[in-house]
Amino acid sequence: GAGARLRMGTLLSRQSCQARLRSAEGMSLAEFLYPALQAYDFLHLHRHRGCRIQLGGHDQMGNIMSGYELVTKTTGTDVFGITVPLITSTTGDKLGKTAGNAVWLNRDKTSPFELYQFFVRQQDNIVEKYLKLFTFLPLEEIAHIMEMHTKEPEKWGPQKRLAAEVTKLVHGREGLESAKRCTKALYYSSVEALEEMSDLELQELFRQAPSAELMLEPGMTVLDLCRKANAIPDGPSGYQKITDGGVSINGTRVTNPEAVLILGQHILKNGVSLLRVGKKNYYIIKWLQL
Repeated sequence: GAGARLRMGTLLSRQSCQARLRSAEGMSLAEFLYPALQAYDFLHLHRHRGCRIQLGGHDQMGNIMSGYELVTKTTGTDVFGITVPLITSTTGDKLGKTAGNAVWLNRDKTSPFELYQFFVRQQDNIVEKYLKLFTFLPLEEIAHIMEMHTKEPEKWGPQKRLAAEVTKLVHGREGLESAKRCTKALYYSSVEALEEMSDLELQELFRQAPSAELMLEPGMTVLDLCRKANAIPDGPSGYQKITDGGVSINGTRVTNPEAVLILGQHILKNGVSLLRVGKKNYYIIKWLQL
């Protein structure tokens, strides 16, 4: 019944449809029918949930209009559609699941640190807009923040304030403090921050990093640690990796493979060592029965 109320000419005239038809890839039947399915979704929600407003990004204009037409023709009820400007990446790409660059409110998908860093990295030409969109700061305060930024752009004041406000809004003050600890540990090699980090924060900060649980043996050396963690190859090349300065422990470079591990230096108070080999290869070591 719904299909009879949707006109082919109207669906074909949509700007999104025209753009896809003119593209080299063309348009599949599934893509063409998508507006009809979304329109029926609006009708179903209206009938069963009393839904009268559909909200979406401006790229959903055609789909929302199809829903508006289907619901009004079928039920005679006034319904409404609202579109909002899309939030895009620095390259102008849409943010979302399909693009693979979505920023999530769920901590399991985007940690407080990752959320904080996303907003800290925003460019100057977009940060004022984001302060207005994503925070509850008064417009006068935002204007002051931007004015100070023109005088001291090297401090990245608007970006840091934006990141702090959004992270606190989504994850609370503890989430913001967690993001700051992770930032200090990763980018400023702060031993204090590393010692304060929980297991959850370590896992979030180094999602892809292998972890190992080791027993501290008397006379255990930097070379022993790297080999037990499978962080360097066996033989002379692994030894040379350390002497060449390619290994750091807790943010401090080590160049003596025979150096004995010291509590409080190589092993932190929380029983953890953060081993880095090269620029990006991290290993989390948890020491047992210290």
